[in-house]
Amino acid sequence: MTEKELLYVEDVLGHEQLFETQCSDVAGKLQDGELKSFASELSRRHKAIFESFYGLL
Repeated sequence: MTEKELLYVEDVLGHEQLFETQCSDVAGKLQDGELKSFASELSRRHKAIFESFYGLL
């Protein structure tokens, strides 16, 4: 990988961590069960995406 490609991967990792954290935080604040479940699922998906990209390194 070139240095530029590594920077792109680093950006993606940072964004996915942020998205996971935000979705998890929102899920913790929601009262509606369906919305809470949806936000939790989004958090899990972003964690899986992060792990996939991290696995490339």
